[in-house]
Amino acid sequence: MNRNCVAASRAILAIAAWLVCAAVAASPRPVVLVLGDSLSAEYGLPRETGWVKLLADRLASPAGGGGKYSVVNASISGETSSGGQTRLPALLKQHAPRIVVIELGANDGLRGLPVANLRENLQAMIAASRAAGARVLLIGMRVPPNYGREYAERFSAAFAEVARTQKVALVPFLLDGFAEELDYFQADRIHPNERAQSRLLDTVWRELRPLLALPAAKG
Repeated sequence: MNRNCVAASRAILAIAAWLVCAAVAASPRPVVLVLGDSLSAEYGLPRETGWVKLLADRLASPAGGGGKYSVVNASISGETSSGGQTRLPALLKQHAPRIVVIELGANDGLRGLPVANLRENLQAMIAASRAAGARVLLIGMRVPPNYGREYAERFSAAFAEVARTQKVALVPFLLDGFAEELDYFQADRIHPNERAQSRLLDTVWRELRPLLALPAAKG
């Protein structure tokens, strides 16, 4: 092989290596998709102060993996589990998330909707997420005691039941540790204030962190 051929071969190898590196650099980071309601949509809060934004910041930090994941917040104030189920297929197609965080059900409870419907909707969203190759973190909620003891117990138990039967990770209660402390709520006494957002993140992080270390799920 003459010198010109050797030089050409080296140039081709260099270009190929550059293209590989460029492709790796350009490949999108795996997505954590948060599908929630006003508790995740920064209702009543200054922009970019909610727990989902804090999650994105943590994931971008060295302690949170140094930017290995990106976060898409698809939460809408007033959303029910039925609405989330309707919107999810398009979101899965658009973002191809590695992990789906389902924070829905609070509005079902506040409206007194049937617990059986909530359970079915949660199961459907988990099934759709898995079919798209995503792991799921389900976030549980509770309703105030004035909705009646029987309904409140069945509502809260639905999340644990779905997580157990579907074998997905569960945050038992998003407002764990401060649900009765008014200093952590806005004037409506329903929505956590800015001060509470870091506590919400810490509650979610305990169950989310192990999922981040797992390889991509098989669809």
